[in-house]
Amino acid sequence: MNPLADRLQTRLPFIQAPMAGVQGSALAIACGHAGALGSLPCAMLAPDALRAELHALQASGLPYNVNFFCHTPPVPDAAREAAWRAALKPYYDELGLNVDAVPAGPGRRPFDAEGAALLAEFRPAVVSFHFGLPAPDLLARVKSWGAFVLASATTVREALWLQEHGADAVIAQGLEAGGHRGHFLGMDLSEQMGTFTLLPQVVQAVRLPVIAAGGVADAASVRAAMALGAAGVQVGTALLCADEATTTPLHRAALQSEAARHTALTNVFTGRPARGIVNRAMRELGQPDGAAHFSTGLSPVAPAFPLATAAMGPLRAAAEGRGRTDFSPLWSGQNASGCQSAPAADIVRALAQGFDAG
Repeated sequence: MNPLADRLQTRLPFIQAPMAGVQGSALAIACGHAGALGSLPCAMLAPDALRAELHALQASGLPYNVNFFCHTPPVPDAAREAAWRAALKPYYDELGLNVDAVPAGPGRRPFDAEGAALLAEFRPAVVSFHFGLPAPDLLARVKSWGAFVLASATTVREALWLQEHGADAVIAQGLEAGGHRGHFLGMDLSEQMGTFTLLPQVVQAVRLPVIAAGGVADAASVRAAMALGAAGVQVGTALLCADEATTTPLHRAALQSEAARHTALTNVFTGRPARGIVNRAMRELGQPDGAAHFSTGLSPVAPAFPLATAAMGPLRAAAEGRGRTDFSPLWSGQNASGCQSAPAADIVRALAQGFDAG
């Protein structure tokens, strides 16, 4: 028996990573039936949609995790927004769109009192947070019904901060992980480490269970994480092509192509560094002025998270309608070798062989 699995109320110390935009409750339930902890990403869900998904999870009778972001909403900057729209205007013109017609919108919602009140109706056993932890009063409310609280750390310093501020377990998110980086104590990406460098350092530094995330794509990498002291693993990229995921056909094709061998961190889709397969938007919008070759997916003019999302949305929709992924966030970790078109339960079981002794 594994202590973390006991605490998660699952058969396996395996967490399906919450992946906003490419999944709903169906993937979480499918992973749960295979013995893992299914997760629901909640930051992009309106209250009615969140309630419906929570009802579905509750009806399954399985334990589940709900995940929220803890970012501070930025103050809109008119000058920066104007510069961003100016940068995007050539693409709007190319696709026959009007850049002046783009509505403003936050794109992602942080955990707040309304979310806590809704969650209290369902009292999920596990709640996880990205970008730190919520305000102490909100965290206390989550813990009041006995929820086990997970939170992501990308450095040892963040792991220690989470331990001091009430997390029950730490997700050590390596640099190779797909999607948004979970850093919250500093924005210097040079401080970020790969999973198998970060993991043993966090294990040594904190008293909490540590969950490895990033690059865990097969049974061998599960076994390696456990050998380095992980209490369990969190897996996302390997489940992106699962039958129950809502990943688009274009995204699935990219994940199963040679393009998936080249990923990079970018802020052009949301305003915050996240790892995805390199595409046109990342190459052209993320380049320093005059760069002749791709070197970064980070734009100095993209609005702060999550404000960059609003103006990218119409470009994505128009390009995907033409069968192109030029402006799509093709989130993926560096190791997409485990992406299979198969039932999620089969993918979980294959990875779980890494927990076997020896």
